[in-house]
Amino acid sequence: MNILYTTEATATGGREGRVQSADGHIDMHLSLPKELGGPGGAGTNPEQLFAAGYAACFDNAMILVARRMKQSTAGSRVTARVGLGVLGGGRFGMDVALDIVLPDLEADQAEALVEATHKVCPFSNAIVGNIDVARNVLPPSDVL
Repeated sequence: MNILYTTEATATGGREGRVQSADGHIDMHLSLPKELGGPGGAGTNPEQLFAAGYAACFDNAMILVARRMKQSTAGSRVTARVGLGVLGGGRFGMDVALDIVLPDLEADQAEALVEATHKVCPFSNAIVGNIDVARNVLPPSDVL
């Protein structure tokens, strides 16, 4: 693989600590959600960070693929929902659902674009075979 970009982040204190990127752009407190037995709080958590990164990456990959297919992504929106759960045997796992709105495309065009994008997106490729990803193309009238 020809590496095009590398970044770095450091976490301290686990889910109730802090995460910082090497360049200082990310400097956030972490809070353990109440759903996981924590106090909640104003901080973010790894699942939120993963959801934000996946949504942004998929949307950008979709713009690239649409350009190649000569299709419009004007007004596109990608919402990523990341779930954390128990797999059994003391192991934890995740699932992901992507809700995608492509206002300028017919349903069949949007579905084809999303499937093509899933094959290109680095996040999708990184988790293939490990995390189930539901890809839901929603009508433009749906609110995400």
